[in-house]
Amino acid sequence: MKKIILTLVLSFSFFSFAQEELSQGKAAPNFKLESLDGGYVELSQVTGKGPVLLSFWATWCKPCMEEMSELNKIYEELKDKGFTLLAISTDNEKTIAKVKPLVKSKGFNFTVLLDKNSDVARKYYAQQIPFSVLIDKDGKIISSHMGYMKGDEKKLRDKILSLLK
Repeated sequence: MKKIILTLVLSFSFFSFAQEELSQGKAAPNFKLESLDGGYVELSQVTGKGPVLLSFWATWCKPCMEEMSELNKIYEELKDKGFTLLAISTDNEKTIAKVKPLVKSKGFNFTVLLDKNSDVARKYYAQQIPFSVLIDKDGKIISSHMGYMKGDEKKLRDKILSLLK
């Protein structure tokens, strides 16, 4: 029983710490990841133009696929207004080969990055996917969200629109 309580306390402490690290107004940790086209994208290169959404996902995650379809619609609508979407695949070496064909078959037009070792996911405390982080043009974290339920995209779109004003 003591082990269970200790585990729960430690888990809660880590979650509280993670939420503190990703709290609103803090600078988003910079990173550099390989994109599907073989180039590299660094977060600091895309901030400053408008809001940036980091969406952590994987090919095997059904809620991720549902969310990605909705995010693609938001991206298509708002990309010309300064919105950037960086979809960060957390697929490992066993499933990474599925990323490019899946993105192509679904018609996703946003930038997809490969976080093969989940280094960036750890920086952002993305312990479960889908997990998203909204960053303003100054590189500050506006919000983070774990999971996906139909309708979440409407709230997210409203936040992005408010940042574009």
